[in-house]
Amino acid sequence: MKRSLFGRAWPNVTAVILFAGFVFPVYWMFSTAFKPTGDIISENPVWFPTDITFEHFRTAVGADHFWTLVRNSVTVTVLAVVFSLLIGLAASFALARMRFKGRRGFVIGFMLAQMAPWEVMVIAIYMIVRDASMLNSLVPLTLFYMVMILPFTILTLRGFVAAVPRELEESAMVDGCTRAQAFRKVILPLLAPGLMSTSLFGFITAWNEFPMVLVLNKAPEAQTLPLWLSSFQTAFGDDWGATMAASSLFAIPILILFVFLQRRAVSGLTDGAVKG
Repeated sequence: MKRSLFGRAWPNVTAVILFAGFVFPVYWMFSTAFKPTGDIISENPVWFPTDITFEHFRTAVGADHFWTLVRNSVTVTVLAVVFSLLIGLAASFALARMRFKGRRGFVIGFMLAQMAPWEVMVIAIYMIVRDASMLNSLVPLTLFYMVMILPFTILTLRGFVAAVPRELEESAMVDGCTRAQAFRKVILPLLAPGLMSTSLFGFITAWNEFPMVLVLNKAPEAQTLPLWLSSFQTAFGDDWGATMAASSLFAIPILILFVFLQRRAVSGLTDGAVKG
């Protein structure tokens, strides 16, 4: 009996400890953003702020080019995710439904691309963009972010497409649908969990990307929020409140997206990993 109770208790205790370890830094970041400067630099930590201030957020929002950088980050991230989904849907359907020479090589190539460290190719990418006279442009960032998240998108959606019975697609075609219409009306609605999981992964990857924009976009108005956040401490000295406020603003979109998509995204990741 004791062994049985221990066997049931230790996973829960471990989960609580891990949860506290991961959540506490996020809580401390948000709470520090709302604390007065005196509480932040106090020798005695203030665990639960009582005097709430929004001054640090006003400082962060008032930084140079803030709203321009927000627009740049949203534009680059959303376009990269949308393009990767459109291409990934077509490629995953071809890999799951069609038989052609070199199909296995394509799959292995996508897996290798997913494992490749993009940081080692930054110099080569910089030379390509420089020779094309496209430095300080959002177009190269969008294209390269799309390429970064495309392998994961294709491999995940391939599992979902393969899990859809061929008979459903064939029945739709017998009823008069073309192959494109059968894909849109029969297969696409069943791919919702996979689309959400890949969208969430792609959004987080592109939103947080740092080395590429650091090298390609030197002009302040052409940068994105990760680079702005990295230079925040230099811009405001030791203003930890403003730094935490900037970090909170940067994290809010991802937290909101994860709250709305987390259930379908998690199921999509697990289903896509075991199907096909």
